[in-house]
Amino acid sequence: MKPEALGGSGVGDSLVQNTEGEEEGGLGPVIMEERREGCIYGDDDELRRLLVPDVHTLPITPTSSMEANFDIYFAPDFIKPGHDQYVYRHPNGLCVIGLAPCHLAFKDDGGIVTVDFNVGKSDRSSIKVTGKRKRNAQHFESNTALCKVSTGKDSYTVRCCVKGSLLEVNDKLIKQPALLNSSADREGYVAIIMPKPLDWLKVKGTLLGLEEYKRLRDLS
Repeated sequence: MKPEALGGSGVGDSLVQNTEGEEEGGLGPVIMEERREGCIYGDDDELRRLLVPDVHTLPITPTSSMEANFDIYFAPDFIKPGHDQYVYRHPNGLCVIGLAPCHLAFKDDGGIVTVDFNVGKSDRSSIKVTGKRKRNAQHFESNTALCKVSTGKDSYTVRCCVKGSLLEVNDKLIKQPALLNSSADREGYVAIIMPKPLDWLKVKGTLLGLEEYKRLRDLS
């Protein structure tokens, strides 16, 4: 799904004193700059290329923290048309589940106003998983309901998307449903699920990657 100042040490003052002019025995600013560059780069063009990126090769849009830390997948039209969800998979196998940007709920006036984890025969927010063995984790199918989100005019069921153990739901959404409207891909995630490796391989083939989803929904 997000995420510095150096204290004074006297080093900066010494550097200023050394660059105030040659009449006091110090090095001039230009000479100091050349010497600093020489210390870092020397005459080695290869080292310069390694340390200083070529601006022409940089992406137009910087990589987001989600893209850097997760493999991003989407389940468009999951169960029903327009019910788009995302699955962010971490290298440790955990899957973060949430609403994709083109989900129908975001198109209703006013956006999402309530989130209810009391679906089916249990309240998902009451599940408390403990220990390394993930005791009390419930095992759900990909179409199992996680919660219902409601707008001013309709309600939508959010589902697991992947078969696995439900480790956590984002119960902050109960009191702060607006997180879904402002940051559904970060603080507004819905749940975290751990699928078995074989189950993940099965579902992975049914999901779309980020670029495929953008093309499908005509997102620039």
